[in-house]
Amino acid sequence: MRILKIKKGEESSIISSFTNRTEGDLNKIDSEVVQIINKVRSEGDQGLYHFNMLFDGVSAETLNSELRVSNHEIESAYLTIDNVVRDALIKAAAKIYDFHLKQLEKTWTFEEGNGAILGQLIRPIENVGIYVPGGKAAYPSTVLMNVIPAKIAKVKRIVLVTPPQKDGSINPYVLAAAKIAGVDEIYKVGGAQAIAALAYGTESIKAVDKITGPGNIYVARAKKLVFGVVAIDMIAGPSEICIIADEKANADFIAADLLSQAEHDEMAASVLITTSRELAEEVFEKVAEQLSQLERESIAMMSIHNNGIIFLAEDIDSCFAISNYFAPEHLEIMLDYPISYLENVENAGAIFLGSYSPEPLGDYYAGPNHTLPTGGTARFASPLGVYDFIKKSSIIYYPEEVLYNEKDRIMAIADKEGLTAHSRAIGIRFESSKGAGHEQMLGGKGADYEQ
Repeated sequence: MRILKIKKGEESSIISSFTNRTEGDLNKIDSEVVQIINKVRSEGDQGLYHFNMLFDGVSAETLNSELRVSNHEIESAYLTIDNVVRDALIKAAAKIYDFHLKQLEKTWTFEEGNGAILGQLIRPIENVGIYVPGGKAAYPSTVLMNVIPAKIAKVKRIVLVTPPQKDGSINPYVLAAAKIAGVDEIYKVGGAQAIAALAYGTESIKAVDKITGPGNIYVARAKKLVFGVVAIDMIAGPSEICIIADEKANADFIAADLLSQAEHDEMAASVLITTSRELAEEVFEKVAEQLSQLERESIAMMSIHNNGIIFLAEDIDSCFAISNYFAPEHLEIMLDYPISYLENVENAGAIFLGSYSPEPLGDYYAGPNHTLPTGGTARFASPLGVYDFIKKSSIIYYPEEVLYNEKDRIMAIADKEGLTAHSRAIGIRFESSKGAGHEQMLGGKGADYEQ
């Protein structure tokens, strides 16, 4: 981990090294992913069984030639997991539901005053696929964070895909979370092949309209390659945390929070920005001390070595300038009266205020979504939410008289653009031989309609 003094004006060139972290040769990875996608498109379920064996060591015989998780497996998992964890997942689900319910949008219309009615129609996406990483780790929190907003949006069909374990089973905590959240279908398949199945469909898995959820670089690239055939939430990169703190902050807390992201993977970035050299040096020492206490010490150590840095800034305004260039996935503000600094934040996925709002609180329990923009994309992207699972359609109604009064302006713009058929589509309605005056009144619900 480095300590680097940074002067005003140097922010963009230094921070760019963190937002441009890559995971190997993307051209090579993309070539491999295309081959996987094409095999699944051409062979369907047989392609999925092939890759389950190749990547996860699970044969079709182990799965009894059945990709879908049975209701019995789901119920059994729910009943057999640790009671304390099950209770925590239920309470976390309630908090996530309450937070995301506030994001729900309604259909609305308004009348301009001349009889014209305009508005927006809100409808859920019908079919959504959710990817949950598997392997050695279990991520029941990812299930809750992706499924609950979709349920609030009233998505009709929610499909979960996740890699099987060696014995052909799915991690019971993932299954229990899926039951709590209300998943409709669960399939034992992971990796780029699962993304291909969701996008194009197979004999067992009906195609979806949108794919959400995190995964490794192969999953991320597969999502990018199928975008356009389906919608996706985002291209998630390595995790990152940025902490802004002054000399009053607790160095042990800061070190622990930095390492909470470093243990994700070797490419994760852990950044402290402070005005205090004393704090910087103390945090440096505490990180080294705490590393040896971690189960994932080797991963965290590599992450801290490659992408751990402490910036010494000239003042608090400079701290926020650096952070805004970074546009971090997670931003912790460990300053007195932290809420007063919200106006200084321009770019961040999630903001944690004070010494007792650590990043894992947001990962698991508080309620806001933990699927967040990474790699500087918080400059233009937002956390996953209910709004990711809806479609919006514009509503336009003009009575005959209103269109007549506006026709010359509309036709003038169309003619200027050289689109004479557009212009004629307006004008033809008012040619004397066309029998103007036979307008049908708008039926059903009118202005100020909400649903």
